[in-house]
Amino acid sequence: MLQGQKELAIKPIEAAIITLLLMGLVGYLIIGLEVVPQIAIISGIALLLGYGAVKRVSFKELDAAMAEGAKSGIAAAMIFFFIGMLISSWMASGTIPTFIYLAVDLVSGKFYYAIVFVVTSIIGLSIGSSLTTAATLGVAFVGASTALGISPVITAGAVVSGAFFGDKMSPLSDTTNLASSVAGADLFEHIKNMAWTTIPAFILSFIVYMMISPADSHQSIKQMGIIKAELLDLNLVHWYSLVPCAILAVLALKKVPAIATLSAGTISALLISFFINGGVDGKGFLALLYSGYKSGSGIQEVDSMLSRGGIESMMFSISVILLALSMGGLLFRLGILPSLLSVVQRFLNRVSMLIGATAGMAIAVNFMIGEQYLSILLPGNAFKEHFKRAGLQPKHLSRVLEDAGTVVNPLVPWSVCGVFIASVLGVPVTDYALFAFFCLFSPLLTIFYGITGITLPKRSKLPQLEK
Repeated sequence: MLQGQKELAIKPIEAAIITLLLMGLVGYLIIGLEVVPQIAIISGIALLLGYGAVKRVSFKELDAAMAEGAKSGIAAAMIFFFIGMLISSWMASGTIPTFIYLAVDLVSGKFYYAIVFVVTSIIGLSIGSSLTTAATLGVAFVGASTALGISPVITAGAVVSGAFFGDKMSPLSDTTNLASSVAGADLFEHIKNMAWTTIPAFILSFIVYMMISPADSHQSIKQMGIIKAELLDLNLVHWYSLVPCAILAVLALKKVPAIATLSAGTISALLISFFINGGVDGKGFLALLYSGYKSGSGIQEVDSMLSRGGIESMMFSISVILLALSMGGLLFRLGILPSLLSVVQRFLNRVSMLIGATAGMAIAVNFMIGEQYLSILLPGNAFKEHFKRAGLQPKHLSRVLEDAGTVVNPLVPWSVCGVFIASVLGVPVTDYALFAFFCLFSPLLTIFYGITGITLPKRSKLPQLEK
């Protein structure tokens, strides 16, 4: 992406100033003024266009850079459309309501958030998709939490933590395969090596979720009974409603392409919904896929957690993603990102600095561009030779890329994952981010390992590059 374009040559200090202005503007608008991400990102694009005009870059070239940046998001946009249809069809077929029915049974347990974290971890590991996990089982858990008076924000944090644990460690995950490929590591060596940071992060997260989980409450148990009864009255709880989920899992295990897998899950759910609802005409099916499922139980808590999905619900997410990637295209064309990368590479004379710089760049790319794949690709290509000089194996690089790249993306309000998850769960990124403990612990642990040298070859200094 964008690497074939002619880049503007600028000084690192200039690139740093523009970056600080850009991040300050976008951050202030989203967090400070709480405007929608689209307006904040467009403001950032306007700042970069103004900078490009000052540097005498033609608007034709700037337009091309934005188009090239947005082009990389087309595949994600298509998948989001299909996930929107999947959610609405799974609501109508009773797939997600059945999950909700099973999930509310867990409320009587003492460690609700810990259970959410573990279950979503298992599902994420099984299907290799954090977004699918969040959009299906995550919706069920957050919906149940909202209805039962349990914090949906902390539940969302547990869902995100579990989903991204599974995504990070699954051999079916695209980011896991991408990180190992970029670094040149064997896939299963990469997964095995990630256990050094991932397992401690998992254990720490699990302990915290157990500590903050709510105790049993009479009100919650009473409300749970009301919700379960209403789901049964709506005729949305059936064992066979879980068949679309099983189909999705099997196809994912067989590495069937995402759109084909999601289509199979949607079609099977539509067939089940046809029988559950006593027959729905073709127009009704099409309306369901576009506008989402609408619950009419009359109970606000139930209706709010079931009325979801549809292509229309994904429009917000897709617009933010395309805008963010367009901004990323400008950052490349104007030479801002390449300039920042070049200055970092000059000061890598210790292993600890190399690990920290790689993790820092992965995190920075997530915040600057909001694209998960680029948070792996850019630092991976930039620091690959430095890892070789340091005597570090490819698996060490791929681990850092996942620890600081993959799992940080859902913590960024304008990122691809952040926007999508906030949309499907109905919880803002700025709310759940502080409770996504696994995603917070992972980059901290990988930097800590870099400083202490744990699991790394015993070499503190790097030999100088040959000139």
